Amino acid sequence: MASIFSRIVSGEIPCHEIASTDDFMAFLDISPLAEGHTLVIPKVEVDHILDVQPDVAAGLMVFAQKVGKAIHQISGKARMGMVVAGFEVPHAHIHLIPINDEEELNFNQPRIGMTDGQFKQMAERIRDAYRKL
Repeated sequence: MASIFSRIVSGEIPCHEIASTDDFMAFLDISPLAEGHTLVIPKVEVDHILDVQPDVAAGLMVFAQKVGKAIHQISGKARMGMVVAGFEVPHAHIHLIPINDEEELNFNQPRIGMTDGQFKQMAERIRDAYRKL
């Protein structure tokens, strides 16, 4: 059974896409900890990040770095948090979360609510910054 992320990659499930290459995809988290909270995934479905082939893992990090720079530029936050937890979806992924403090990386805190319009606007702002890098 394909993961929800594989279904997003195939276009079966919509998302607020930030960037995509032949191998990787970034899109806004639908239950964000902060505005701009983005998920970065390899398009190939691998459950655990430690099982991702080394060349794919390296490419994923380079892709995530560029996406993270774009988010950081528009967020106004002090840092870009990167978290690999892997409990929510059985598909390797990196959370990019703009933060001012490490406590903001607590996944037990309440998620922020955003309307579809706010998601669309945020995705467009990050995409614009990403294209300029």
